[in-house]
Amino acid sequence: MFARKQVAMPAPEQVLKGRPAPILAPNAEHFVFSRPLNPPYPAGLEVAVFGLGCFWGAERLFWQLGDGIWITAAGYAGGSTPNPTYEEVCSGRTGHTEIVVVVFDPKVISYETLLKTFWEAHDPTQGFRQGNDVGTQYRSAIYTTTPEQFAAAEASKSAYEKAIAGKGYGPITTEIGPAGPVYLAEGYHQQYLAKVPGGYCGLAGTGVTCPAPAAST
Repeated sequence: MFARKQVAMPAPEQVLKGRPAPILAPNAEHFVFSRPLNPPYPAGLEVAVFGLGCFWGAERLFWQLGDGIWITAAGYAGGSTPNPTYEEVCSGRTGHTEIVVVVFDPKVISYETLLKTFWEAHDPTQGFRQGNDVGTQYRSAIYTTTPEQFAAAEASKSAYEKAIAGKGYGPITTEIGPAGPVYLAEGYHQQYLAKVPGGYCGLAGTGVTCPAPAAST
């Protein structure tokens, strides 16, 4: 079951039950920043949620932005199964996609900068895949935590879709919507490429620059 590459969202009767307890230990810390991964986070910070393929390389992309990033964390979102395991998400029977939670200080780094990083790091036109990684858990997604984030995400999508169309790419398939429950992944996935610098990273962008500031027009 877990070896299948699911290329369609699961029907309600296919969704796995999950479990009530979180997968990640409550005292887990960021391997790079030595800060707690689990909320609550300090006042004044915002939470952004992005899915752009395998979360190992995607998470590194955001923690490497440096100033203004409080923590990053690998996780699962967009589906129905509570507190899923990695194997369950890979089965295609949770509805979740692999995501990165980015907790940031908007006074230091803007959400538009995060959006620009997101768009340019992957190909958002591929549906349920990123390159050789195939399955619903690799779909592109932006889950927003404020109305302002949603407006900025929609504006940036419109701008980037025009930019990549000029290079021969098709419509963007990125899912954009308010964030529902977000479940942090197992400890061994957290900051994986800091622990295993030579590990797998499947990120590959289009080579097209995202217009900026996309959400200010």
